[in-house]
Amino acid sequence: MSKITDPIADLLTRIRNAQAAKHRVVDIPASNIKKAITVILKEKGYILNYKFEDDVNYQGNIKIALKYDPETKQPAIRNLYRVSRPGLRKYCDSENIPRVLNGLGIAIISTSKGVMSDKEARIEGIGGEVLCYVS
Repeated sequence: MSKITDPIADLLTRIRNAQAAKHRVVDIPASNIKKAITVILKEKGYILNYKFEDDVNYQGNIKIALKYDPETKQPAIRNLYRVSRPGLRKYCDSENIPRVLNGLGIAIISTSKGVMSDKEARIEGIGGEVLCYVS
């Protein structure tokens, strides 16, 4: 078993792959930052629900129920894009927080006050590391 060097990219890739295969639920090994990203995705309506299972193994598990359009069967998440990588970190200050699809998508930002969406970071007036774009 290989060591994952970028756990956030692993989370995004597992969600992308599960949606491509039309899965209803995807299991992801848990970490605190992955839990925070999952909570934001639920709050913004990109996933149906989630469940944190701490009894599965020493690190825990996240079960994410994916969201699809009832008529067209298209996934609610169209694009998941990793911005800041271990090899090239991307930071922004409070004035230069990126807008995704002119406000229709969200940027998930890791700030000194925790992981939050771009809109929340603008309200708080703080910048941080831009983790990913969701649209």
